[in-house]
Amino acid sequence: MPAIPTAPSPAAPNPNVLLARSRQGLIRFPSSPSSSSPSSNRLHLARRRAASMSAEAQVPVAPPAHPTYDLKAVIDLALSEDAGDRGDVSCLATIPSDVKAEATFIAKEDGVIAGISLADMIFNQVDPLLKVEWFENDGNYVRKGLQFGRVYGCARSIIVAERVVLNFMQRMSGIATMTKAMADAARPACILETRKTAPSLRLVDKWAVLIGGGKNHRLGLFDMVMIKDNHISVAGGITNAMKSVDQFLVKEKLTLPVEVETRTLQEVKDVLKYAAENKTSLTRIMLDNMVVPLPDGDIDVSMLKDAVQLIDGRFETEASGNVTIDTVKKIGETGVTYISSGALTHSVKALDISLKIDTELALRVGRRTNRA
Repeated sequence: MPAIPTAPSPAAPNPNVLLARSRQGLIRFPSSPSSSSPSSNRLHLARRRAASMSAEAQVPVAPPAHPTYDLKAVIDLALSEDAGDRGDVSCLATIPSDVKAEATFIAKEDGVIAGISLADMIFNQVDPLLKVEWFENDGNYVRKGLQFGRVYGCARSIIVAERVVLNFMQRMSGIATMTKAMADAARPACILETRKTAPSLRLVDKWAVLIGGGKNHRLGLFDMVMIKDNHISVAGGITNAMKSVDQFLVKEKLTLPVEVETRTLQEVKDVLKYAAENKTSLTRIMLDNMVVPLPDGDIDVSMLKDAVQLIDGRFETEASGNVTIDTVKKIGETGVTYISSGALTHSVKALDISLKIDTELALRVGRRTNRA
């Protein structure tokens, strides 16, 4: 990566060392955590519930386990695209290399904070000598104006890390905030995201969903067999597709969860008939677009309810399509196991967060440096 102006520091740790440090707690995972429209009201209720949990201890939320995803490389790439081939020329021009500073994280709007553990990793990669302190944890609810963390050390290093840290934290916090609202409204169903994530940020986006109280759908194409409409079309029907999957898993000696997409009650019946007559690895049935929007803004979930009753607990069920903060409660009341929403990650609104340097402290330190 091109040179980034920082204070002299040890070489950045390799990924294995970084992951080992995170497990040992040096890169810490958290130990605790007005409108009248229906969507705004649900968001407000979710935020109030989240606020009441903020002071309570929370289970640490680690990133999803992925066999090939290199989180350190993603951070390196984000820093490299900022530094280019010259580094931070603004810092080089205006800030002496030995000037120290303290900067404070400030929430600019209400929401669920996420990305604190990732921010620790970024600061560590930019400059291991930076000291970072947090007053909140991933998954906690923060109010507008709250100061929830600070970083102290080389001023250049703080400013170099600033935008990369905020870009990750704002996106993750936006995802976590919406996930929390959706997850609360969906109960007793569990809310899932999909693979509709930002390219190269799959793990980061899905980590934010976990922090917000949701669950992860498949991480990629490798950890679940998901028989969708295109597979069914090419295979010549839903029964042929399921039979091919079962044969493949036996041949390859693989044990993987299997989900099949259905779009009509007849397809649900075909799946159940196949499962009753054959040994199958099927674990979940997706009920796609069985939520029908009505002209008055309401939804008709009768088809979804009928499908859930047909399946009768023999397999997990997943509702997909027409899922919003306004519809998710009614969908959750149908008895489905899961509700998946691509909008959690593909239409995220970032939570506004700032990182402000203590001007008085920086000026005092700068004057001492100039006099010297």
